[in-house]
Amino acid sequence: MHLPMVMTNAPFDYDPASGHLAMTGTWIDLPAIVIASIITVILVIGIKESAGFNAFMVVVKLAIVFFVIVVGAFYVNPANWHPFAPYGLTGIAFFGKTIFGQTGRGGEPLGMLAGAAVIFFAYIGFDSISTHAEEAKNPKRDVPIGIICSLVLCTVLYIAVAAVITGMVPYNQINIDAPVSDAFRQAGLPWARLLISIGALTGITSVLLVMMLSQPRVFLAMARDGLLPTSFFGAVHERFRTPWKSTILTGVFVATLGALVPLRILAELVNIGTLLAFVMVCAAVLIMRRTNPGAPRPFRAPFVPWTPILGIAFCMLLMFSLPSENWWRLLGWLAIGLLIYFLYGRQHSVLAASLTAEIGHHGVSPAGSLATDPEDRVPRR
Repeated sequence: MHLPMVMTNAPFDYDPASGHLAMTGTWIDLPAIVIASIITVILVIGIKESAGFNAFMVVVKLAIVFFVIVVGAFYVNPANWHPFAPYGLTGIAFFGKTIFGQTGRGGEPLGMLAGAAVIFFAYIGFDSISTHAEEAKNPKRDVPIGIICSLVLCTVLYIAVAAVITGMVPYNQINIDAPVSDAFRQAGLPWARLLISIGALTGITSVLLVMMLSQPRVFLAMARDGLLPTSFFGAVHERFRTPWKSTILTGVFVATLGALVPLRILAELVNIGTLLAFVMVCAAVLIMRRTNPGAPRPFRAPFVPWTPILGIAFCMLLMFSLPSENWWRLLGWLAIGLLIYFLYGRQHSVLAASLTAEIGHHGVSPAGSLATDPEDRVPRR
């Protein structure tokens, strides 16, 4: 299937070496619009249909991942692994200035940590499991198992595929646009390219489905607390029982950005935003353990405070390993979010209203935060 060139890519691209935007000669990325639209329809129809469709795609992509690992292992040349880390094990920068490691042509850091920061978007799907807790049969047991098991299994598969591909092809000869299929072509197995392309397509589609499934449920939770308009973001379809309005909005947003913004910029923007979210979650664990130690915790983080402290440190380390332009994009997103919060969310927050009522009824302790009801001994803010 051959599409007109003007419908195959974003209309502009970003050149890290020059720091400027360049026009690509195309208008829109039509496949991005089509696939986002199809997934939006599936998600509106219902969670069971979405889960069944996703399960089918996961089976297909896992079968092809195992094919890559098993077949590719016969074509590995261990000499390609020397040097094991050609750009070093660091790659840490601070707002565009490399502190530890090598520097690329565009001024970006090079090295293991810099690579980990760029590819971090591969790990954003695991946290999305927590947004589906209401739709789990036994969330206290199922959600932690789902997150930890999928994280371990996928990490092992990531490492195995990376080891096979870098063993098949010298690192400086890997095709960045199609690394896996081109590695098999260079090994004399061009017939495998079709299988690998099918696996790549199903893999990307299944991840897109999970991400677009999660975002409307985040909006739904925010709407329940009054941080977003309930009539729109809290609307649940009478027949399909899905947050259909916010799902359609998410689909429109994803299709628009996918059609007009280069994949490189989208991936880096997702990376730094997700890393910041993980930093906030780790910090929230520390704060909540101190301010509200008696709250029921169906999901309890182990080894506190060391687990959240290490989480903050590693996430910040990866954030600083990203090119400096990512920080400016992050500040722009934060400004938009804070604007929405202060103009709407802060005045309509259900939690803020209940806390105000509690303080008015029970008062505040001299320590500054908690007062105790003498009748039922329940800590109250």
